[in-house]
Amino acid sequence: MGMNIFAWIVFVTMIITVLAAFAFLGIWPGKVARERNHPYVDAITIGSWVALIAGGVLWPLVLIWSYATPDQKQDGESIS
Repeated sequence: MGMNIFAWIVFVTMIITVLAAFAFLGIWPGKVARERNHPYVDAITIGSWVALIAGGVLWPLVLIWSYATPDQKQDGESIS
């Protein structure tokens, strides 16, 4: 009987840990993009969740995208 209770405690703790890690990974790129004033914050936030739900293969690219700030040219200036 004591082993069954311990097994359930371990099982519930593992589920909570996996859900917390999933939520952290889903929020991370959007938070980074928001802090860096990225012009595509909404796209990065949605892309993060979609990539994570779809298996996580493209999630690292979304994270890199959140750290990359695109060059913005001013009126009359060229980017070199």
